[in-house]
Amino acid sequence: MELHDVWFVLIAVLWIGYFFLEGFDFGIGVLTKVLARGRTERRVLINTIGPVWDGNEVWLLTAGGATFAAFPDWYATLFSGFYLPLLMILVCLIVRGVAFEYRAKRPEEKWQTNWEHAIFWTSLIPAVLWGVAFGNIVRGVKIDAHKEFVGSFWDLLNPYAILGGLVTLTLFTFHGAVFASLKTVGDIRVRARKMALGLGLVAAAFALAFLIWTQADKGDSSSLIAMIVTVAALVGAVVAIKAGREGWSFALSGTTIAAAVAMLFLTLFPNVMPSSLDPDWSLTVTNASSSPYTLKIMTWCAAVATPIVLLYQSWTYWVFRKRIGTQHIADAAH
Repeated sequence: MELHDVWFVLIAVLWIGYFFLEGFDFGIGVLTKVLARGRTERRVLINTIGPVWDGNEVWLLTAGGATFAAFPDWYATLFSGFYLPLLMILVCLIVRGVAFEYRAKRPEEKWQTNWEHAIFWTSLIPAVLWGVAFGNIVRGVKIDAHKEFVGSFWDLLNPYAILGGLVTLTLFTFHGAVFASLKTVGDIRVRARKMALGLGLVAAAFALAFLIWTQADKGDSSSLIAMIVTVAALVGAVVAIKAGREGWSFALSGTTIAAAVAMLFLTLFPNVMPSSLDPDWSLTVTNASSSPYTLKIMTWCAAVATPIVLLYQSWTYWVFRKRIGTQHIADAAH
């Protein structure tokens, strides 16, 4: 296996990690308006991800940086062609981070309510747009012979990509509901489990349609295996949450996301960004990659840094592993 193939796999792993981790905290952000009853319960939900949400976003920074260094032509074409949706995602992530930090800085109800609205919308919008973006990457976009995107923003709003956005939104929200049931106690835990069951069924319907469409259009035997794993894991997650096995359900909902992202990358390879104008103009792991020397240096750096990051983030989740409820919120306790 060549180094550019290795880095294609590593970038896929980074996106899997990002969607696995950021998926449930996007879901929690959406659930602050859907599941929570009152400010105290919203605080409970926000506190479940409070210690970890910023660490989850490191995976996005790493995936973007790795793409820039390993496949600069892919990075340039992607960010020029998807400029508006990626800018919207970036603004949402910035506002979302500010909302988490500033929401409790002042006691006024209007101040806190406005930041809670911001948390909801800046969780929902990226959850949709990531699905739209990856749907377009897999489907193919208008790339010319000079590796330049020559389409428009409206070309990105096609049925396949919009379906992908509905898949990520419902799947992330289901993932978040399962996480909420895993991390809370009391009435909110019971309602989170019930909501997760309904969300899982909706996500399954959207995901099955999207995966079948992807497999029929772009798939092969390896992507078919990933599709089967995705569907089986999602069904297992719904069954587990119905049985009250939140830990198993969370592991299986995460497996669903991981297998679905893996399937998308399997349908791409050896392309990294197909051209819908001419297959010969597609960006591939070969014509879009950096020099072998650059990839070699990156590989050594990744071999040293990655285990450290994984150990630190695992330790963070271990430290903040306990459940919380409304009784743990200071204002509610008094």
